[in-house]
Amino acid sequence: MSQIVRAALVQTRWTGDQESMIALHERYAREAAARGAKILGFQEVFNAPYFCQVQEPEHYRWAEPVPDGPTVRRMSDLARELGLVLVVPVYEEEQPGVYYNTAAVIDADGRYLGKYRKHHIPQVKGFWEKYYFKPGNLGWPVFDTAVGKVGVYICYDRHFPEGWRALGLRGAQIVYNPSATSRSLSAYLWQLEQPAAAVANAYYVAAINRVGTEEYGDNDFYGTSYFVDPRGRFVGDVASDKEEELVVRDLDLGLIEEVRRQWAFYRDRRPEAYGPLTEA
Repeated sequence: MSQIVRAALVQTRWTGDQESMIALHERYAREAAARGAKILGFQEVFNAPYFCQVQEPEHYRWAEPVPDGPTVRRMSDLARELGLVLVVPVYEEEQPGVYYNTAAVIDADGRYLGKYRKHHIPQVKGFWEKYYFKPGNLGWPVFDTAVGKVGVYICYDRHFPEGWRALGLRGAQIVYNPSATSRSLSAYLWQLEQPAAAVANAYYVAAINRVGTEEYGDNDFYGTSYFVDPRGRFVGDVASDKEEELVVRDLDLGLIEEVRRQWAFYRDRRPEAYGPLTEA
């Protein structure tokens, strides 16, 4: 049975300051709502530059509490005003010296539902994330929202199949993956791994990436954000690799049940045989 949800994501370039960056996303949220969207996701650490291209203590200033910091409070007010579920990735300060790469999930009535903390933290040239973030410690939450069950994975997480599966086992129907990914060795994986995860776990994936270059490094973020369905098919066109773009697509959640019956991956799993995978 058809269960259509109009979903949106936005890819942008860094504006140069936090206030104008948040204001830009507020404008995109209003546009998404005007186009009938009921859920919208932003890119990784959306209200800041991707500062992990360098290792400098000045960038701890971007961190704030979740949910009690100013950005999540502001987005909660916006969600309530627009009747829009929001996935809001920010740099979280749990306490002085303890920081996470986090995404807050806010329901359409403005209620803060919870947060996901990025599990897998890279530490390579241009992605010095261990300098800034502890590994996530909140598991794989799936949030009951006004549009259905929503999960979050963040950027480098996408290379690890275990979290994708954990979200599926918890009933996720749409998984948002906010990212900051540049033209490098992983570029060809961008349109390979996430469609494969959508197929393996029989849900929709919203893949979000930044565009442009930023002041703290020479990474060139290549956008190409998209939605992909449980059969691994792009829902509409993939976004530009250079320009800002709001992507709005209709997702038929009824397709999830159809695919899970046809490809019975959940039925045919053998978890009792997988123990050695956690022992290596």
